[in-house]
Amino acid sequence: MVKKKNLPIGFDDFRKVREQDKYFVDKSMMIAEFLECADEVALVTRPRRFGKTLNMTMLREFFDITKDSRSIFEELAIMDTEYADEINSRPVIYFTLKDCNAQTPEKLAPVICKALKGEYVKYYNIAKEISDQISDFAYFEELYDKILKRSATLDELEESVSMLEQVVYEIYQKPAILLWDEYDTPIMSSHEHKYHDKISTFIANFYGSALKGQQYLGSALLTGIQRVAKESIFSKLNNVIVYTVFDKAYAGYFGFTQQETREILEYYDLSLSDDVKQMYDGYNIGGCEIYNPWSILNYCKNKELRPYWVNTSSNKVIRDSLKGADYAFQQDFDTLVEYGEAEVAVNLETSYEELQNDATLWGLFINAGYITVRERTDYDLCIIRFVNREVKDEFKNIVAESIGTNGGNFSKLASALARSDYDKFFESYKNIVLNCTSYYDSIKGAKQYENPYHMLALGMMISLDSMYEVKSNLEMGDGKPDILMISKEPAKRAHIIIEIKCNEDVDAGAKEALAQIRDRRYAEGLRAAQPQGGILCLGIAHFKKKCHMEYEMD
Repeated sequence: MVKKKNLPIGFDDFRKVREQDKYFVDKSMMIAEFLECADEVALVTRPRRFGKTLNMTMLREFFDITKDSRSIFEELAIMDTEYADEINSRPVIYFTLKDCNAQTPEKLAPVICKALKGEYVKYYNIAKEISDQISDFAYFEELYDKILKRSATLDELEESVSMLEQVVYEIYQKPAILLWDEYDTPIMSSHEHKYHDKISTFIANFYGSALKGQQYLGSALLTGIQRVAKESIFSKLNNVIVYTVFDKAYAGYFGFTQQETREILEYYDLSLSDDVKQMYDGYNIGGCEIYNPWSILNYCKNKELRPYWVNTSSNKVIRDSLKGADYAFQQDFDTLVEYGEAEVAVNLETSYEELQNDATLWGLFINAGYITVRERTDYDLCIIRFVNREVKDEFKNIVAESIGTNGGNFSKLASALARSDYDKFFESYKNIVLNCTSYYDSIKGAKQYENPYHMLALGMMISLDSMYEVKSNLEMGDGKPDILMISKEPAKRAHIIIEIKCNEDVDAGAKEALAQIRDRRYAEGLRAAQPQGGILCLGIAHFKKKCHMEYEMD
């Protein structure tokens, strides 16, 4: 039996992957794309864990004039092209800011020093040998010492990248290629921890001095989740060419194509089944069907179809933005949850942190990998949908956290209904109500849209969609029941009609809700549309953290 190659899970350094003979999906033609695009400054926006760092280190190894990389590029596609002679021909500056999360401005400076340290050490040792040829060597050495000790301030770091570009140019008399991985992490962190205004000048100068009008820079490639805005602190960066999920350039190089996915699954004695597609497929990037690479690799290792990608990073920005969204966004989100897709305005031209509106928020959801575009109907209008089962399950957790509970409680609801255990269903429902610490902070009137019981209904819709087609406020009989759950297997479990009331006397409120179901003939209307299966009528009443349920079978 032939021994299988080890999977590169947790490996994002190209040289290590190749030297240790890990399984490698050949993305080397991205090098040709980079050369052919010939952009002064380019940004590729993609979700986390989509191979950005591995690709950036591949470009570093290919171009870096200080290395001999031919052995690790043997048998890769790029070596059969006219660009093979470009290998190890240019100075490269590479660093990643993926670990530059900080709770305060004071803590940000040391982690940026850490990110810059490797390249500063590398080029300081070379520059020191020819220090008389380096015009600002004394200043460079001073900055090098502070970066090494992680004592440089943000003010001192503002021109640290542009300083390095100048030194590298003077060493080789060639402008450098700058590869800047996860450029947006410190920006996202500053917004998350509410100190962005304090560092906006630093951000503008740090990025602007390195990327705009820099005579010592040949070209730059950045990766991150969000696009650089054209205004505000990024006004200096209006020379950036941005490749979003709409663009064909670089489309197939981040994530696995269907053919690449099929090949790796077959190598590890698995197959590209419909179940695999439903769980991990679904990304539409530049018209290319893309699978989540992190999830596919972990599925190959564990051979279990379960969520992997959603556990790789915090969803705090997504969760907080959803909680703070306006009425129009919530309506579109409802449509997405209920019908599986929605037509919305999308803005990928500006980051959500720079301009907070519905279009940029949908752009954040798309760039972060939580939503994908099925069709672009106009310049800024798109039909969006959930990416796949894995990501949709995560939305259950996001909605649960929005009302102060957790996704596990929604899972208990689903489990109880799967067994037709309605008493257990209500017990789980009551536990959610009791544990929702934020329920009453947002209630300013029973009919207000932000009523958290509505979010509870959304959570149920997402959690139960494998068993039920869940609808809200759908015309039925002589009215519109709050929640209508049409069983996908009526022989196994009943259809469900739910009416919700807010009443200080929860017992009376539940009876009133059940009576409304009868009086407005909701069950009769459902029976006409769905003749197969029983119908469970549920009346639920709430008052603060109390609730009561009455039910009967029709």
